[in-house]
Amino acid sequence: MIQLQGKLTDGCKLTMDVNYVVPENLHVVPLAELDLRPDHEVDAELTLFRPVSSEKNIWLFWHSGFDGLHPYTKRNVRAWHRRFSKKGWTVRVVNRQDSDPLNIENFVDVNDPQNFPEAFRNGCMDGKYAAQHTSDLVRWPLLLKYGGVYADVGMIQIGDLDRLWNKTIGDPSSGYEVLSYRGPQQNGRNLTNYFLACGKGNQLFMRCHKLLLKLWERRTDTTGLHAHPLLRGVPMQGGTFEIVEEGKPTIGKEEAGKMLTDYIIQGQVISMVMGLVDEEDGWNGPEYVEKHVYGIDFMSGSQLINEITGFNGRKAFELMSLSMPKDGEKESEAQKEAREVLQTILRRSWGFKLAHGMILEVFKETLGSLWRANEGSDVEPGTYAAWFRHATLYWSQDVLPPRVEFPMSEPWKKGPLLRQTGDEVDSTG
Repeated sequence: MIQLQGKLTDGCKLTMDVNYVVPENLHVVPLAELDLRPDHEVDAELTLFRPVSSEKNIWLFWHSGFDGLHPYTKRNVRAWHRRFSKKGWTVRVVNRQDSDPLNIENFVDVNDPQNFPEAFRNGCMDGKYAAQHTSDLVRWPLLLKYGGVYADVGMIQIGDLDRLWNKTIGDPSSGYEVLSYRGPQQNGRNLTNYFLACGKGNQLFMRCHKLLLKLWERRTDTTGLHAHPLLRGVPMQGGTFEIVEEGKPTIGKEEAGKMLTDYIIQGQVISMVMGLVDEEDGWNGPEYVEKHVYGIDFMSGSQLINEITGFNGRKAFELMSLSMPKDGEKESEAQKEAREVLQTILRRSWGFKLAHGMILEVFKETLGSLWRANEGSDVEPGTYAAWFRHATLYWSQDVLPPRVEFPMSEPWKKGPLLRQTGDEVDSTG
């Protein structure tokens, strides 16, 4: 291990010189590869319209744009830019703000029914998670037209995106056309929608987009879509948790699974297309996935802190908020735990997903929700959180994340994507 004299530069309450130890299997990124201009200069660039000139695009969405982001997610976005802009990547936070240069309408035709459902086009989406589902609906039109990466604003990048892109999607000889995280749901036949990467016109996501638009026909929200006939055969999400709220009846595992599936209906769509064999269209999903999808394990690769803490957001927040030992001080047991947790994450995780949304109905608090409620806690000088922020800007991993295998099980469905045939598998068995 080596030591680095570092200076926190992004969003801290004050500038503070500290000695950080670079964990094994990580290295210091040459400063010439980073954009270390002051925040206000980076922010000015992030709010400009920049024409698309390549597939190296990092797309994010926030309904009110970059300026409307919470401070800790602004820091996430700045870090994407600081780390990868000098390698040719353009970071854009698209939005739905009238007259904003980064309004989604300046990149794709929002009035085209082949891009967006009627509820989006008419501005009448509703329901508890309308904002999240608006974000879902902009991902594929952008990726299909331009290519690149879609990432939630709650994603913090740890590993080297540029290097992995150049080894996979950016290299036609690799055979890989899609990059994402793979979870255990649907017997491992799925991708997480908080990080999706592909070249423009991708065949998997083109079919996913067609199916998602079909599901949204004559709808303003996703309630009940878990039971849509075109998704028959795909196992539902969840099934392992209940929703308990004081003064209200407990929502059991089965009903909670239906609610989660409605919430992540985009993920359900991805699983269906991955498991679809449509001879009329010349599409074999399982075969395509086996040959062309580079999947990273979602738990170790992007949510390891949740596994380590048992999805205890308060525990994660307290670990991150601990002060590191000062020079000459002995490390306490709590500090040792925090250090080891973060070292493990920095070595093993390619990304770091801050969870929000429906997860709060189950666990009530997450690290992301607590960073939102305690402004500046993610960059408080001298804490493990500040160390983590420093690491995700100035360091990178020595190796790329391994690809996980996808199961070659029976297709969910044999038949046309947009018609029910009766040849779907029984996912209840």
